[in-house]
Amino acid sequence: MSLTSFLSSIFSEAFVALGANSAAGTVVVSKKPELAQFQCNGAMAAAKALKKNPREIAQTVVNSLADRPEFSELFIAGPGFINIRLSDDFIAARTRDTANDERFGIPPAEPPRTVIVDYGGPTVAKPMHVGHLRSSIIGDSVIRILRFLGHEVKGDIHMGDWGLQMGMVIVEAERRMPTLPYFDAAFDGDYPGQPPVTMDDLQEMYPKISGECKQDAGLLDRCQKATVELQNGRRGYVALWRHFVNVSVEAMKSDFHRLGVDFDLWFGESAYERTIPAMVEGMKSNGHARLDDGAWIIDVASDADNKPMPPVMLINSQGGTGYHTTDLATIRQRVNEFKADEVYYVVDKRQSLHFEQVFRAAHKTGIAPESVHLEHLPFGTMNGKDGKPFKTRAGGVMRLKELIGMMTEEASKRMLEAGVAQDYPEAERTIIAEKVGMAALRYADLMNVRSADYVFDIERFTQFEGRTGAYLLYAAVRIKSILRKAKEAGFEAGDIVAPSVDSERDLMLKLFAMPNAVTEAAREKMPHHVCGYAFDLGQAFSRFYNDCHIMTEADASRRASWLGLCRLVLREMEFLLGLLGIETPERM
Repeated sequence: MSLTSFLSSIFSEAFVALGANSAAGTVVVSKKPELAQFQCNGAMAAAKALKKNPREIAQTVVNSLADRPEFSELFIAGPGFINIRLSDDFIAARTRDTANDERFGIPPAEPPRTVIVDYGGPTVAKPMHVGHLRSSIIGDSVIRILRFLGHEVKGDIHMGDWGLQMGMVIVEAERRMPTLPYFDAAFDGDYPGQPPVTMDDLQEMYPKISGECKQDAGLLDRCQKATVELQNGRRGYVALWRHFVNVSVEAMKSDFHRLGVDFDLWFGESAYERTIPAMVEGMKSNGHARLDDGAWIIDVASDADNKPMPPVMLINSQGGTGYHTTDLATIRQRVNEFKADEVYYVVDKRQSLHFEQVFRAAHKTGIAPESVHLEHLPFGTMNGKDGKPFKTRAGGVMRLKELIGMMTEEASKRMLEAGVAQDYPEAERTIIAEKVGMAALRYADLMNVRSADYVFDIERFTQFEGRTGAYLLYAAVRIKSILRKAKEAGFEAGDIVAPSVDSERDLMLKLFAMPNAVTEAAREKMPHHVCGYAFDLGQAFSRFYNDCHIMTEADASRRASWLGLCRLVLREMEFLLGLLGIETPERM
């Protein structure tokens, strides 16, 4: 268990012996580290239940624990706060235990659950942009954290490949290339094996017709009808649509590979299309769906609502399906086929109403039993320094491919300014710059509370100082360098002994905090807890390294202990960076 859990178990036992609730023994990290390392504030709550003075209760607890070897000092402050200082021998023993534990003291989940994480969410025929960055990076980190805890997790890209945008691109292709056989309803031969468009073509076609549809109701109607024909299986449209999907997926995989993101399931909305008719008919027959002005809907409003809650649209008046329907069919498959206990959707916070509607409909209709947890993990907007959504210098939407290239270029500049890796071969410098750029990009996104908007400052985030991914990489690589130099000098890491200076003691105590950071990140699905802890650990190590001169230490056992501590910090640091999807180079 974590150190705070271990200490809480000791204090809880003491409080229970007095007749108090075990919760009174909860131990937390001290808010005043200059006074104590930990504190227990349960005496005040226990006093009400026991009808005794809180300081008297606190003193009784302190007296009962005074001889335990874990503590060097227990003292009372204020109305009954118990301040706790640990013994150096216990700190060293706990550090050794952590060093010998593959899980660093982090308990596995009990019981493990089957989890689907829906993230990424790019749309076929559209370029991936910075909005997909947030979903992909957050979703990937959430998956890494949950998997470490022992959950069975599958990540699903859930591409948009079956909505109105598909009808739009089909119509635009017909306007440009009307003689292609895909548009001839009477054609019964084999369609071309090679796609008639490239990704560059698609990225230009969709914005053009989408913009025109906003001004031309007739064109929009034509696109809506093409969408329905596609969804009804028109042979030529389906063949052309497959080309669009294949071209788009190839481009997506390239971008996601550079991000270090992968998916277990490459399903699009179309994967559920065949299951929709039976699902809808079932909802009609059991009375959950009703006809309203030519459309089939599900009412999901509740008497407890304090704001309007529109119904779920199953089938629109033209016979087409939308996001509500495909999302319900998706939940149905995730419950029936994958036996999901929990499903998380890492999607822009602006879609909160949509998911509230879908989740209500899923539980109301029985598609998802109440025992299946459905949750939207909303994220905020990535903004530029002007406070508006991050854009290109020309003012257009920032494409993900462009942003990745910018980060690598900026990382190269920062490396040159800092004199990092300048004597290395050019190929190695390029690889390091890519890793630094990706670390900067991922950490900049993940260090913020997921639901908050944040300002993306590419120059600041690529600095080797401050709260940045580049700083954490440099900290980890510095420890690697220390261990290499020690090995070259014939020095080996050994057992960790009791700390001799404050910064050494503080570093050991900081190591004990990792289980709390990781379990909290998993509980809230908020990777910023891991980011904050990783930075604090890097800072604690820096103070230790400045105070403890490892290579010149004359005491061999002390030097070996410090090297053992370095090795443990490096393991923890690389583990934490791994949870964030950040790869550490061997040198910089």
